[in-house]
Amino acid sequence: MTPYKLDSRAWQESWDRQQEAFMPDREHRFTAMLDVVDAVLPDAAERSARILDLAGGTGSIALRALARFPSAEVTVADLDPALLAIADASLAGRATLVTADLREAGWAERLPHRGYDAVLTATALHWLTPQRLAELYRELTTVLRPGGVFVNADHMPDEALPDLSRRLVARADARRDARYATGAVLSWHDWWDRAALDPVLAPLVEQRHRLYSEPHSSEWLPPASWHLDALRAAGFAETGVVWRGGTDAAVAAVTTEVVVTPA
Repeated sequence: MTPYKLDSRAWQESWDRQQEAFMPDREHRFTAMLDVVDAVLPDAAERSARILDLAGGTGSIALRALARFPSAEVTVADLDPALLAIADASLAGRATLVTADLREAGWAERLPHRGYDAVLTATALHWLTPQRLAELYRELTTVLRPGGVFVNADHMPDEALPDLSRRLVARADARRDARYATGAVLSWHDWWDRAALDPVLAPLVEQRHRLYSEPHSSEWLPPASWHLDALRAAGFAETGVVWRGGTDAAVAAVTTEVVVTPA
């Protein structure tokens, strides 16, 4: 009997469709994030730019980064064993995978190197508490090279539009629930239920449940201004919003460049 093999393409597609139910403009934010890398590293397509896909899950950002910058040296860091298994199969040796718990201060010690040109993350860091996220932002200044860039795309409602933001969220929830009801896409819970039936992923899903047994901070969704203040306090030289779609946004932060004064 032929041993069962994880179908990474099917699982990757399934993950993308499930995520797109939450974020119909998911590809837009990814493109905006990679545009930032291209702006900071105009020769990224030709040279081995170092990119860290932080809390990268199945490697969604890593796959798109490698498609756009084929020579990039990419690292995917995450704690979830099931999602990392999909990433490992999908990336097929084109990236370094690291198991890292961002809830712990020593997570960066697991990285293969420091001095990344770019650190990218999407829809992941809202699981952290406010205090821990502020600490993580400070830690990222030691992971990036001088002049490197960090981009975080996540749920960041516009505090100047509180009522409209509530209406946008309600509209998105209604459209998503309608798609779930018709079976057009899987919900988050349904996706994980199916992963738990896969012979390869099943034991990893069990391990995942143990890793995430403690309550998380998923309901804490501060506006972009909170992130910009925290990034400035962490020591980043430039901070700002580089993309917005409804109640989601991407903030970018650039580390201070080292200026060499001629002798």
